[in-house]
Amino acid sequence: MAVFTEVSSEEAGALLSQLALGRLLELRGIHGGIENTNYFATTERDGAQHEYVLTLFERLSFEQLPFYLHLMKHLAARGIPVPDPAANRDGDILHTVCGKPAAVVNRLRGQSELAPGPSHCAAVGEMLARMHLAGLDYERRQPNLRGLPWWNDTVHKVLPHLDVAQATLLRSELAYQNHVAESAAYKALPRGPIHADLFRDNVMFEGDRLTGFFDFYFAGVDSFVFDLAVCLNDWCIALPTGEADVERSAAFVQAYAAVRPLTAAERQLLPAILRAGALRFWISRLWDFYLPREASLLKPHDPTHFERVLWQRVQHPLRAVDLLEAVAE
Repeated sequence: MAVFTEVSSEEAGALLSQLALGRLLELRGIHGGIENTNYFATTERDGAQHEYVLTLFERLSFEQLPFYLHLMKHLAARGIPVPDPAANRDGDILHTVCGKPAAVVNRLRGQSELAPGPSHCAAVGEMLARMHLAGLDYERRQPNLRGLPWWNDTVHKVLPHLDVAQATLLRSELAYQNHVAESAAYKALPRGPIHADLFRDNVMFEGDRLTGFFDFYFAGVDSFVFDLAVCLNDWCIALPTGEADVERSAAFVQAYAAVRPLTAAERQLLPAILRAGALRFWISRLWDFYLPREASLLKPHDPTHFERVLWQRVQHPLRAVDLLEAVAE
């Protein structure tokens, strides 16, 4: 959520007016993130103030974006608390600002929980399972654009920036994930639309109550267990070391499985997919750190964090059966 494209109040106000969202009072660039240009917009309508998020898409194309925007519409209509893209009088939810594709969504209530406990992890696990089930009848299809093909294409771009030990780990893990992807168990994994980036800062809480998931612009059709692994690698670890927190991990998996039970293939491959989730974000952070784009407010994430997470997942596999048994005790 950096600012790559400067948007004037006049340009933003014109779009908000076309969407019947009110008169623009304030436009504020959002810090953090690395993919799109994002602004908070405060409007006045019917004597009250309203909060929205204006996003200009810097990498995603007009052809790719309907998948994400209509997915949010689909989930919102099924009771999943996600941002709902605003439509113009013609029903269009994909707009143009400064010559770039753009969308406006309602700003969710609450704030991110950056120090989650087991109850927060359970709430996210339950809602993630509900989201996966709600997306089963979503008809649009688009692959996870940051999946295995992207890892294979991107690794050679970051290898020159690594030391020998890092390069060895990266190459060996990529080879392992390509091997896993050829297995019968991997091909049997249940699939559908996933969030693929549901970190702590992409979920909102009011107290202990989960109020929403947002930032769906890495979503795609992939294995549900990959979504679960991405979450476990962020919500259920000690951030300084990357070490798994078994209590939080068990709470997350139990709550998820109570809504959508894990299949045999998912249970079998959870340790491997946890490694895949760590690899995906290590590669993308290396790419963003060493090959950054210019942007106002842009601050790349530290890539060594997911290097540590990957080492932990390789050296200390976390099995689904252990988590489910720990919960049952």
